[in-house]
Amino acid sequence: MIANLIGDMARAYALPGLKRAAGVVTRLLPIPQPTMLVGPGASARLGQAVAGFGHRRILVVTDAVVAQLGLMKGLAEALTAGGADFVVFDEITPDAPIPLVEKGIALYQRAGCDAIVAFGGGSVMDAAKAIGLSATNHKHPRELVGYFSGRHAPPPIYAVPTTAGTGSEVTVAAVISDPEHHRKLVIADTRIVPRMAALDPCVMTGLPPHITAATGMDALTHAVEAYIGGWGTAFSDRMALSAVGLIYQNLPIAFADGQNLDAREKMALASMYAGLAFTRANVGNVHAIAHQLGGLYHTPHGLANAILLPPVLRFSSQAAQAKLAVLAVRARAGAPGEPEAELAQKFLDSVEAMNRSLGIPKHLDALREHDIPALAKAACWEADTNYPVPRVMSQQACEAMLREVLPKPAAARPAARKKAAPAKAPARKAAARRRAAAAG
Repeated sequence: MIANLIGDMARAYALPGLKRAAGVVTRLLPIPQPTMLVGPGASARLGQAVAGFGHRRILVVTDAVVAQLGLMKGLAEALTAGGADFVVFDEITPDAPIPLVEKGIALYQRAGCDAIVAFGGGSVMDAAKAIGLSATNHKHPRELVGYFSGRHAPPPIYAVPTTAGTGSEVTVAAVISDPEHHRKLVIADTRIVPRMAALDPCVMTGLPPHITAATGMDALTHAVEAYIGGWGTAFSDRMALSAVGLIYQNLPIAFADGQNLDAREKMALASMYAGLAFTRANVGNVHAIAHQLGGLYHTPHGLANAILLPPVLRFSSQAAQAKLAVLAVRARAGAPGEPEAELAQKFLDSVEAMNRSLGIPKHLDALREHDIPALAKAACWEADTNYPVPRVMSQQACEAMLREVLPKPAAARPAARKKAAPAKAPARKAAARRRAAAAG
């Protein structure tokens, strides 16, 4: 009883005080921004630039799919033409598991590298950041979890994102996974922000629609949570609103037509803007829950965010009504001058409509009832200790939101419609015969 009371008091007094202090720091802390190269062929231009920096040897971190598809051809050719020596590590998998990060560290050291190029999605970029910081500090990645846990800066890191979602090319964070303990771990350090990044829509055109959808909704979640939270600045608000507008205009196009370079480029910009926003303003309850699902079930982060965004926004709607109304106008879901409450509801409706149009499921098939209490406890702790949410989740509220996305029992699912075509075929043929006879 006493221990529980102390814990409740800590949540009520100490943690909010610490978060307020952290919020002040995020407003004042200088955060570097990478030089950005944008447009078709930007990855090759980045290769040209990096080759001219005179690095001894570069570790290119990527994944097997990117390597097999030949997406790095422009970068590799530019590095080679510029006389740069490089070695490729293409073993990163989703969630950047620690054992693979360790393999990357070993190769970096064995090959005598002094720079890193990350070429891939969020997991690749996060792995590259962890590899660099671990290598220069001679520390295991677990020892670097938290804020500024390394004494030395990483080597120069450069990034070419192949998805428009995480914004990791501009953020101070690296999220890696600990498969042994089924957890996601966050390394945060302003020095792991890449020096230069290339937003090249040409390397994104082959993304399947479901990946385009999930990563796009990931970017939307970053922008929305940065905007409705309590640490926003004029800069972060501007970036978040710009991201929301671009996503609503271009994600449906990129989803329907993956070869549309203009939509791909604008989605890449939106992802970057959202990354700049949440680097300053942080994220919120959606991420707190999604991280637990990723750690336990290996649910793709963007998909988890997309599924959870509607219930979390409904939970937060009254506390964030004014900001949700602004988002509705930016998303063109409503018009200026409409009642605030109506605009807020229109934005909530628009998020659900976006999910439906992109084929995002309402339920998470991997989620199990018996895991919900532990997942909710961990999510509440993460949110309480890190995020300036508009409305604090209780254990009960978090469990309720998780139960909203539980897969429905088979008996509760709508019965599948019977295929009518075979039954109607004879009737269609008879009608055709009658029409032919009448015509003859």
